[in-house]
Amino acid sequence: MVGTKASTKAPPSLLYMIKQVELVVRSHLDELLRPAGITALQYTSLTVLERHDGLSAAQLARDSFVTAQSVADVVRALENRGLVRRERNPRNRRELLILLTESGRDLLARHAEPVRELEERMVRNLTAHQTDQFRLALSKAWHALS
Repeated sequence: MVGTKASTKAPPSLLYMIKQVELVVRSHLDELLRPAGITALQYTSLTVLERHDGLSAAQLARDSFVTAQSVADVVRALENRGLVRRERNPRNRRELLILLTESGRDLLARHAEPVRELEERMVRNLTAHQTDQFRLALSKAWHALS
């Protein structure tokens, strides 16, 4: 077989694959959240506040994986919609804390099931053990770079 070579393409890099997953998840989230009038980035910030209410803008930016400028825009939009509120930190009067409002909590509750279904769809072809291992691997990868 002169001139024939077995094609041995390298698989895509993990970074490329992670970005592909991120983009498709964000696209689905944006579509799912469009009727509520919020973006995936705004939703992410709300879920961060649901887990750790009363964060500073800097803390929210870090936990939401965005810049301080981006989080300022997100918080302003969410505050205008009545989904979050800001109040002075009693321990540091110069700092404003961002808190979820009842409307913000209601929006998260309304979208909990569709978001859970999206996550289930993402791991549908994995066993429960593989899903646990996937979660652990992602956590370890994140900690290695943080």
